[in-house]
Amino acid sequence: MTRKQQAPTVVVRPWSRRGCRQMLAIALVLFGAAACGESKNQYVAPPPPKVTVAKAEVRTVTENLAFTGNTAAFNTVKLVARVQGYLEKIHFTDGARVKRGDLLFTIQQEQYKAQLQQAQSEVAAAKAKLENATTEYERYLSLYKQKAGPATSVDQWKYTKDSAAASLENAQAQVDLAKLNLRYTTVTAPFSGQMGRHLIDVGNLVGGGGGSQDTVLAEINRIDPIYVYFTINERDLLRVIGEYGAKRRKSTGQTDQTEGGDPVFMGLASDQGTPHQGVFDYAAITANPQTGTLQLRAIFPNPKGDILPGLFARIQAPYQQTRDALLVPADAVSFDQLGNYVLVVKEKNVVERRQVEIGEQVGGMRVIKSGLTGSDRVIVDGLLRAIPGHEVTPEEAGKPTAAPAAGSSPPKSGAVSQAGGTS
Repeated sequence: MTRKQQAPTVVVRPWSRRGCRQMLAIALVLFGAAACGESKNQYVAPPPPKVTVAKAEVRTVTENLAFTGNTAAFNTVKLVARVQGYLEKIHFTDGARVKRGDLLFTIQQEQYKAQLQQAQSEVAAAKAKLENATTEYERYLSLYKQKAGPATSVDQWKYTKDSAAASLENAQAQVDLAKLNLRYTTVTAPFSGQMGRHLIDVGNLVGGGGGSQDTVLAEINRIDPIYVYFTINERDLLRVIGEYGAKRRKSTGQTDQTEGGDPVFMGLASDQGTPHQGVFDYAAITANPQTGTLQLRAIFPNPKGDILPGLFARIQAPYQQTRDALLVPADAVSFDQLGNYVLVVKEKNVVERRQVEIGEQVGGMRVIKSGLTGSDRVIVDGLLRAIPGHEVTPEEAGKPTAAPAAGSSPPKSGAVSQAGGTS
């Protein structure tokens, strides 16, 4: 007997509570998505970045040539013992300021006083001999005229009188030399200045006599006024000669060696800028072929003596004036592989990169020789946010930024920033 095949049975189970909840949640989500389709989030581009702009200033500026140099004393003298003797006394303190004629050193004087007395006694003896010879000469001359004496006696006493006169002159010269040597025993300051340290102690034998060399006792400097030596390179020198030197010589009749009078400014390592003013004093007549430079010198007043010889100095020499020069803030000028440039805001507030040729810096401003006009708006702040070819929001330098009005409405909900957050 064959068994009949039974059909599969389907069991229908009622909905569980858990399944009903899941179906209800899915339906609510789908319904909410359909309802929100009416007000979608819209992307709002951020406003152009804000930058600060300023127009180039037009003014008359003076172009300066910049140099570096060193200060030097106006006068420097090494005080040397001119007579031989033992050093008896030092009359100054090392490093002190002295006036012209002040006594500095004393060398033993007894020997030279005795030599002076000896020379003076020889003068007295020579005067006595001259008087005796003159008397005898006049006596025998009178006898010869009366034909009572020989001519040989007259000639002899004339010779004796002339010899005595010569001896008197020699003795007087010895007195002058003895006085001079006695005066050399005191060493005085040749000018007002500042002393160095003494190089010889009291009790040492000094002087150039006896085959020994001259003895340097000390050194004195005159530092008011004070010199500054510096050099100019060949390129600037030729430019000055070509544009300024020839015209100056033609109008003033000067020679190739420039006279003083042109203003020069100096700054030391501790100075801000160049506060000291002096005048151009000297130019060498031959350039150095090894370095291609020419030595120059300026002179500066130094009444307080606070500028010492040997200091490093920065020099600025006014070269020529430029009228209607364009100046922009120095911070607005940038540099890359292509050279110096500035960022300019053109029409429709679009940024443009502008290649420029710069000049010297005047305070916080930089001279622009070419590449800009007086109507250009140069970006002076916010350079990192300014991209050439992109739009910016320019604000005039010195004007306050506009603040939102009190009580203004906040931005609409649903606006999305560039970062993706909801504002």
